Amino acid sequence: MAAIEQQVAQQPSDIFFAEHVRKAFKAPDGTELLILDDVSLRLQEHEILVLLGRSGSGKSTLLRMLAGLSEPTAGTLLHRGRPIEGPVPGLAMVFQSFALFPWLTVLQNVELGLEALKVPPAERRQRALAAIDLIGLDGFESAYPRELSGGMRQRVGFARALVIDPDVLLMDEPFSALDVLTAETMRTDLLDLWAERKIPTQGILLVSHNIEEAVLLADRILILGSNPGRVRAEIPVRLAQPRDRESQEFRDLVEHIYGIMTSRPAAAPNVAQRGALGIGHRLPAVPVNQLAGLLEELYSLEQGSGNARIGLPDLAEDMHFSVDDLFPLIEAVELLGFAQVADGDIELTAAGRLFVDADVQERKRLFARHLIARVPLAARVRAVLDERHNHRAPGTRFRAELEDLLSEEEAERVLDTAIDWGRYAEVYAYDDNADVFSLDNPGEDEAEGVVE
Repeated sequence: MAAIEQQVAQQPSDIFFAEHVRKAFKAPDGTELLILDDVSLRLQEHEILVLLGRSGSGKSTLLRMLAGLSEPTAGTLLHRGRPIEGPVPGLAMVFQSFALFPWLTVLQNVELGLEALKVPPAERRQRALAAIDLIGLDGFESAYPRELSGGMRQRVGFARALVIDPDVLLMDEPFSALDVLTAETMRTDLLDLWAERKIPTQGILLVSHNIEEAVLLADRILILGSNPGRVRAEIPVRLAQPRDRESQEFRDLVEHIYGIMTSRPAAAPNVAQRGALGIGHRLPAVPVNQLAGLLEELYSLEQGSGNARIGLPDLAEDMHFSVDDLFPLIEAVELLGFAQVADGDIELTAAGRLFVDADVQERKRLFARHLIARVPLAARVRAVLDERHNHRAPGTRFRAELEDLLSEEEAERVLDTAIDWGRYAEVYAYDDNADVFSLDNPGEDEAEGVVE
């Protein structure tokens, strides 16, 4: 699914308006690292908008630009119809990290924002106490952060944001550091405050990588693709609040979003064309033991249900995985030809079933054949080693090739994944101390044959 053709026209009710926004950074070597490309959006009054995407989609970068903490490389950013040229007035942010000052009490932490606004001490104290009471921490005003649970510390973060009576609230994965039950309670509390108009906030923009969280909270969802971040879909959520996670409508929408987030852009090659990928393909950083664990779990679910197609929402729930945990695994097994994804479902291929049934050595041989056939970087390393009379090559050679296509950090990460996969399959060896690839102890016929 390609990035959508966005037709976003500014309206008087818009709190934020962004059009054709682009953000790039200069890497140390002078190359441009593109984070966001051609992103358009609006946040309207009385709306909760959720930006949903995997790591690397630029969600937090976009949030910082809307807050006026960073400038776009290109495009238009407006707040209430005016260009954003610095910190946006009437805005509060809640972060994943609680960011409390440990030497200050709950009351003092909440008062900080008002102190910065030069609110008189008496009024500051009165408003801070009211905010603490509002978010359910009455009685803990004199406690220090170290005395509080994670959920209570995040409530202090909410109180600190709400005490300034913000016109708009920006939230960067505010529940992701909390345990499941605490996060659920806080989502419910936020919706109650919003629905009952106990806070003066006119709009909320929330960044998330949790699909169910997005469907639970949002009036509208923007799905961002990755590397660089582009809007892949815009989905209005018309389910009445409070929303029932077990309803068919809720589950259908969750599955629909999984389908969008696991589909490839139209320009990307399909599974049968994977050989067309270049050596700079961003390999998912997935250890082989996790990859094998996913295949075994899929096989177990298939045998238990009698259905070869497993819904991704069911798989995520069964494995207690977030999007950022699950999607790289899915990408890896699909890239290697051990599973295939379509319409929000995943299914083992014949090769995937062979892998699960095989013993350790046969798993290695099968993995090696698929690695060489379907991962160009691994094939490139093996080919260079085969061509050299001493069957050795420095890691700098391949790192330099990757850095022509990727940032230095990304090149290192991709090469690390290729090393991990190649070592497991015994396609090549790698000496970390010397930074040298070799054929010192590969399997006897690991790279021969065809893909199953």
